[in-house]
Formats: sequence, structure tokens, C-alpha cells
Amino acid sequence: MAVLAMTPEVRELREQVRELMDRLVYPNEPRLDREDDEAGALLKELRAEVRAAGLWAPHIGPEAGGSGRGFVAYAFLNELIGRSVWAPLVFGCQAPDAGNAEILQSFGSSEQRQRWLAPLVAGDVRSFFSMTEPEVSGSDPTGLRTTAVRDGDDWVIDGHKWFSSGAEGAAFGIVMAVTDPGAEPHRRMSQIVVPATAQGVEIARTIPVMGHRGRGWSTHCEVRYTGVRVPVANTVGEPGDGFRIAQKRLGPGRIHHVMRWLGQMQRAFELMCGYALRREAFGGPLAGKQTVQNWVADSAAEIQACRLLTLDAAARIDQGDEARVEISAVKFYAARVLHDVVDRALQTHGALGLTDQTPLARMYADARAARLYDGPDEVHRMVVSRRVLRAFEQGAVWDFADGGPRYLV
Repeated sequence: MAVLAMTPEVRELREQVRELMDRLVYPNEPRLDREDDEAGALLKELRAEVRAAGLWAPHIGPEAGGSGRGFVAYAFLNELIGRSVWAPLVFGCQAPDAGNAEILQSFGSSEQRQRWLAPLVAGDVRSFFSMTEPEVSGSDPTGLRTTAVRDGDDWVIDGHKWFSSGAEGAAFGIVMAVTDPGAEPHRRMSQIVVPATAQGVEIARTIPVMGHRGRGWSTHCEVRYTGVRVPVANTVGEPGDGFRIAQKRLGPGRIHHVMRWLGQMQRAFELMCGYALRREAFGGPLAGKQTVQNWVADSAAEIQACRLLTLDAAARIDQGDEARVEISAVKFYAARVLHDVVDRALQTHGALGLTDQTPLARMYADARAARLYDGPDEVHRMVVSRRVLRAFEQGAVWDFADGGPRYLV
């Protein structure tokens, strides 16, 4: 396991984030939950305060307009920011914009970074990532059917996507399309920046998820591309790099999610413990019941295990490692722990947990989705098991300290 430490600088930043969460975010959650025009105006005010505090866009470095200091520092901050579904938006580090910003920073041309990245990180516009298609499995992107055919200096894009999160009201999307159907499967696709206003881009509908339609950033959209013409210069990286860039994007994106889940877990845990001490039944507080005590103990151990797995993966990324096994392992493990901790907290609250008087009902719906987006649990288990078993097939063992195979002498 990589060396983990919270530096004095990061500890101070955490206290600043905590103060902003207490003052700006938690008290305003009911107003933001309404997702109306008033909520939009309030969001702008809250974002201005975060910018003034120097904590804007902590997922990306100052060279791109953010305040980021690496993955480990971001993990320590994000477990506070992640406690509220609205806080990532308030702090300018929300998905899918954070992942798209990292793509453009790492692979975009200077023109793309100026035209798309700068306003995205500044919070002046939003974006979406358009890869999943209803006709094929989202777990296997080599089967994508959306095409981009070259016509002179342009791509002409035709296809059908869905779960393009945040597409409603976004300025642009990064679209995954087949540009070379004759190439080997992982070289067929490219990623292309498509302005949302381009002729032929149609948001067919917003897809309610767990009964939530959403608005703007919180939507999940079905998008059709019909003869959409954009310059070849909008290609991110080189033609054929789409799958490789997607892997580069989704790895950090997955650990960003897990960082936020740490905050959700801890908030649900605190609600469970507090309510168990206050609520009395059968002659005493719920906290005196063995079942509830088991829930508290299991949750405490599992949350800390998730923290250490996340920080280890973050440290490896900071050291230049792709940390694919570590990211897949924490993605499926933390998704289950998130679900279980929120479920225990909800059960402790009884019927109250199903209402909007606590954040638990919304957290529970989001926790169930966590087992699917950015790769279902089953795929991540497959990735981990394949890597580990491959080491043994090659005459090695799996070295947990180094996170890879160790060959026997």
C-alpha cells in the first residue's frame, strides 16, 4: 500500500471546505433540491463564495484554472464535498464536467483547451459525455454503433445515445463514435467535441431515474445525432484513440465517484448513530439493540476500509501508476458499502428515512445507481480477478504491497 499522509496544508484546506459546507451547502440543500430558477440563481451565489475562498475546481491544477493539488489531496477534500449531492456543483468539480476537463487538459489541442476547457473549468458552461447507446451493452464499448464519417475536413456523425448525463443545457458534448470500422476493435473509435447547438443534435428526452427527472446538470438524456457536421479538428487526440482516452478518463472518474461516496457513507453513518441514540423503543434507545450495534460496527469498519483503498489508489495515480486493479477493486467494493451503510441508516430511521425530512431517501436511490454507472460491479470484479489470476498463470503471486505480480525465484 502506498504511503498515505494528510499534510498540514491539506488539513487546513479541509477545515476551509468544512466551514463552507456548514455555512453554504447544508442550509441550502432544500432550496437547491427544488431545481428551479431560484435554485439556479442561488447556485451562482454559492459558487462565487467558493471562488473567493480559493477552493474552486479542486479536481484540476492551477495551470487549467483549478485549485487542485493531486489525487490524494483531492480525496481528502472530496470526502467532505461528497457529503452533499449539490456540493460538487457548488465547488465546480461535478461529473461529468470534471472528467471531460481532464480529457481536454491531457489530450486536447491548444485550440480545444482555449475554446472548451477554459470556460468549462471556469464554470461558465457545462458539458456531457456521450458514449452509452440503448441498442448495445454499455459494458462493452467495442460494440458502439454511432459513426463519424470523414468528409473533407469534417466529420459527419450519425447515431443514437442515451444516459448522456447533464446534456440538457450543456454547451458541448464529447461524443464517442466509430471512425474506422475496419480497424481492430479498440482502434475503431474516436472522441469528438460536438457543440450542443450543432445542426442535427437533438435531445430526444430526459430519462427519469428512480422517479427523478432532474433539470440541467442532474438530467440523463437520450440524444440523437443526425448528419451532425463538425471539423475534424474537434477530434480529441488522434483518430482511433477513443477507447484509450476513455480508459484514461474513466479510471480517474471512477475514483472521483468513490471519493464522493466516502462523504455520503460518513454522513449516513452520522445520521444513523445520532438517531439510534435519540430514538427509544421497547424500553430503551435503539443504540442499545444488538442489531443496531452490529450495523454501527460493520459500517465503521467498512467505511475506513473504503477510505484506505481510495487513498491508496489515489497515491498510486499521483505516482504515475494507472492503478487499474486498485480502481476497479474500490469501485465495486465501495459501491456495495455505500449501499449497505445508507440502507442501515434508512432502516434505523424507519419510515422517516423514506421521507424528504432527511437526505437518506435521495442517497439510497443514488447508492443503487452507483453499482451500474462507470462500469457495473460485475465488470470490475472481472477486471480484478483476471489481473490476479494472470499473475498466478505466469508463475507469480499477487503482491498486495506493490499492487501487482511478484515473480518467484
